[in-house]
Amino acid sequence: MSHLRITLPAVILLGGFLVCSTSSYGKPEYTKQTKKACAYCHVDSKAKPKELTDAGKYYAEHKSLDGYQDKK
Repeated sequence: MSHLRITLPAVILLGGFLVCSTSSYGKPEYTKQTKKACAYCHVDSKAKPKELTDAGKYYAEHKSLDGYQDKK
């Protein structure tokens, strides 16, 4: 019975982490390839990860930032 007191809360906690974790749409390879932070291509990587900046839209279309000009 004592192992249930430890196991049950641990299972509930683990389940909560699995349910609450967010999906990642970007990939670590993208930051290595472009040498840019996530925020360069994503408007808000936590709240709206699929909403892209102009740079992100360019990357999605061309699979590279080569030739992209920052708008100032």
